[in-house]
Amino acid sequence: MRWIDRFDPETSLDDVTPDLPIVVLTGAGISKESGLDTFRDADGVWRRHSLEDLATPEGFARNPALVQGFYNSRRTQLASVQPNPAHQALARLEAAWPGGVLVVTQNVDDLHERAGSRNLIHMHGELAKVRCLECEAVAHHLADLDEASACGGCGSTGRMRPHIVWFGEMPFEMERIWAALAGCGLFVSVGTSGTVYPAAGFVADVRHRGMAHTLELNLEPSEGASLFAETRYGPASLIVPAFVDELLGRL
Repeated sequence: MRWIDRFDPETSLDDVTPDLPIVVLTGAGISKESGLDTFRDADGVWRRHSLEDLATPEGFARNPALVQGFYNSRRTQLASVQPNPAHQALARLEAAWPGGVLVVTQNVDDLHERAGSRNLIHMHGELAKVRCLECEAVAHHLADLDEASACGGCGSTGRMRPHIVWFGEMPFEMERIWAALAGCGLFVSVGTSGTVYPAAGFVADVRHRGMAHTLELNLEPSEGASLFAETRYGPASLIVPAFVDELLGRL
């Protein structure tokens, strides 16, 4: 692997050759353009609902019916939205880039999969999956959950929960993510606020290693925008396809 001088602020996409792996982090901004609610915007979910009640293990223990109802409605919403050109462009990049592409998403929807992404980590879980608290089995599930729902693995009832990482819980597959960040030649952040850790710290980790170019693609500057070597702003459905076309045009 060819290294980039960690003290050189003038890195660019020209430093990214086709043999270098790419890691793409995506956040709520990419799915908002498909019609899904964000969480932290002025009109986001947590402005209308209490995260302590709906997105913590303690909230689920207090009122499982309330939590299940909230995630049932969000799961139902998936059927009404479609991947947008940004999702499709990232799938196209994964299919064509010789060095490999890993998409790490903070989103719990399935729009990346439906667009064609296959090398994908849902670090905050998936709406389309459920998990049994009794046996830890994880299953694909699009129907509503309630306290009578039974686990397909062990048969327990009243022990099923959304396969979602709630506040206070550890995101999924962090060892795999850190390893990918350590070996990438390009780190791209799409549609993120830069406020939710550990994902908000990925760019600093990559820059510290001095190995990769870093690029923010966002509607507006994130909280961590100054940490990126390069930034581009606009709707994800426009700037992500343009970025992908630029990269693939060099092959």
